[in-house]
Amino acid sequence: MTVLVSGASGLVGTELVRQLRDAGHDVQKLVRRQPRGADEHNWAPSAGMIDANLMDSMDAVINLSGASLGRIPWTPGYKKTILNSRLETTRTLAQAMSRASTPPAVFLSASAVGIYGDRPGERLVDGSEHGTGFLADVVEAWEEAARIRPEKTRLVTFRTGLVIGNGGGIKPLMIATKFGAGARMGTGGQYWPWISLYDEAAAIRHLLTSSLSGPVNLAGPVPATSDRLTKYLATKLRRPYLFAIPEKIISLGMGEAGRELLLNSQKMIPSTLTADGFHFRHETVESAIDALVDER
Repeated sequence: MTVLVSGASGLVGTELVRQLRDAGHDVQKLVRRQPRGADEHNWAPSAGMIDANLMDSMDAVINLSGASLGRIPWTPGYKKTILNSRLETTRTLAQAMSRASTPPAVFLSASAVGIYGDRPGERLVDGSEHGTGFLADVVEAWEEAARIRPEKTRLVTFRTGLVIGNGGGIKPLMIATKFGAGARMGTGGQYWPWISLYDEAAAIRHLLTSSLSGPVNLAGPVPATSDRLTKYLATKLRRPYLFAIPEKIISLGMGEAGRELLLNSQKMIPSTLTADGFHFRHETVESAIDALVDER
């Protein structure tokens, strides 16, 4: 397949491009700078600008673009950036597909676990009821923007949590733990949806040739609490695990970002993905952390 990828230089994008090319697909990348090769194409999503003819030669589009959630604090201005960066890229791609004479057959658009809000005690399957909060509102609007693609284009909005790879949300936890500051976040009993970097990219690759459509949870098959994750990270790095950061301190120090990223509980289950025949390389958070640390 000829696959167009936005956000190809990010943590997930880099691994996804590698896996797609290893599988024999022709990967074309969208960039916001001057293209450096025949496989790169310039676009300006903030202005809705993209080559009008590009979509006619694509079999599939994978959208991974969006401003980082890890930039703290979430000021009013940066919250607008978080929202607009997702809506602008998604709308630009979907509208370009709608204008194409032969639009791509598949549109895989990134989404996030944030759509479920704080749901302690619940088992969250694909398409569970939306929650409340800033991220829930952002993700709902993000998924809605993807739906303006052509009706004949199969749409999957894949909902992801913490990707365990060399970068992204796990990076600050790794740094703190290495310096002996590994700590339990709040009670530690809140569920953090996680997935290894390899499985994140492999799952997206699976969705490319699947018949699934709609929201699909991308998370490891064995849910893990935040304490299980952070404690094992310290064990694997052979560092102490002596501290606990109270919820009040997280809330005061990081504000809304701390509450939504660290304290929300989301026991997300990849039921649709596993029922569709996807097999995880890393089935537990421990095996994902082992792979990350051993690779580094």
